[in-house]
Amino acid sequence: MQVTKRAPLREIFGWCMFDFANSSYTTVIITVIYCRVFAEVIVPTSSNPANPYEDGNFLFGLALFFSYLLVVLTGPLFGAISDFSAKKKTFLFWSYLSCVISTAAFWLVSTPGSWELGFALIILSNFFFASGENFASSFLPHLGPKEELGKISGYAWGVGYMGGLLSVFLVQTLVAPSIDPAIYGSLRFVGPLTALFFLLAGIPTFLLLKEYQPAIKIPEGQSYLTIGFKQLSESIKSIRHFKDLVIYLISLFFSMAALAIVIAFAFLYGNQEIKITSGQEAALFVLLQFFAMIGAIFFGFVQDKIGAKRTFNITLVFWIFCLIGIYFVREITGFVNGLGVDISVQWVFVIFGTLAGSGVGSTQSASRAIVGVFSPESKSGEFFGLWGLSGKLAAAIGVFAIGILQKIFDLRNAFLVVAVFFFISLIINIFVNEKRGIEKAKDWERNGGH
Repeated sequence: MQVTKRAPLREIFGWCMFDFANSSYTTVIITVIYCRVFAEVIVPTSSNPANPYEDGNFLFGLALFFSYLLVVLTGPLFGAISDFSAKKKTFLFWSYLSCVISTAAFWLVSTPGSWELGFALIILSNFFFASGENFASSFLPHLGPKEELGKISGYAWGVGYMGGLLSVFLVQTLVAPSIDPAIYGSLRFVGPLTALFFLLAGIPTFLLLKEYQPAIKIPEGQSYLTIGFKQLSESIKSIRHFKDLVIYLISLFFSMAALAIVIAFAFLYGNQEIKITSGQEAALFVLLQFFAMIGAIFFGFVQDKIGAKRTFNITLVFWIFCLIGIYFVREITGFVNGLGVDISVQWVFVIFGTLAGSGVGSTQSASRAIVGVFSPESKSGEFFGLWGLSGKLAAAIGVFAIGILQKIFDLRNAFLVVAVFFFISLIINIFVNEKRGIEKAKDWERNGGH
């Protein structure tokens, strides 16, 4: 069996740059700025004085639910087609361009209150973003030997957080210094400016990254669509040979549900529940991006030393600890101040949020690398499609669940479900045998796909 060599540095750099580019979308639109513009400005406030933005939060979560559901329905099929056609790069390009266009179209939401168009554009843009994330990740097994995939994935996540930091800085400086209905004329440019950043920063990927598999001629009388369905059917049948991948994808379902909630609702939680100031929000964002970058790179090296499973489990334990701290942030603040320290609830939240930030990139990076080491190269597109299915279905259910729960209870108690999801993921992942999973992938290639 041919052993994958590490790809040239320029190709790894090109692949990492896509994480740098697309982080502008997930950070500006989903996590920090447009989520608040939509939930707090575009959607009218509710009649509930205790939770005036509950309708906006719910509609934001519902839009993400529909977009992730579309990815679930199309991801495995697109992965199978891209594997057979050897057009991963083409699929990646069209998802990238479509995300850029639909993100720029947020400018068309001309007045607060007209939330329907914004709702539809969140669905479309996030669908294209999440689909592109799947296509980009399917390149990972071709970039180096399995023993180095954790490190390579960590580089990309680390670079991605720098992209998120820079894009938010530009958007806040140029068009969105605050989330205020009085400056909605400026807030309309959040989408176009984010789209421009994504467009320009993504160019190196398509100049430097190459296709790694030769194209296969389409049999007469068939199309990519029919072949895709056939490949998908075979993938579902063949995955029974990869027991540890199946168990891991179930574990991943719960951790990705938790992460989707954190990514979509963390800053909404900080602003609406903890009442952090704009200065504290800026400090949290900068520190979170920095620690997320360090965490992704550091745990990438750790993963190559101690294994992907152990690394993933460590990040889950860390998450549970931080989320319990966030839930009891007022009680912890009172205890600390009782020891003679003078610190506000908001700054204690910033501290726990910063610590949690180091787990964002490392958990996602480790999950991508685990799928990479458990996947035969010939089926990487299909299996990363299944990775996308598990992760995006989880994201859909996670953001929908918290959207409902925060209307039934409040945002604080609804957010506690995140720690529960991470705990369930940790318990399931205990049953994954990493060595066996890697050997199964190697055996599949060694035996010609049998």
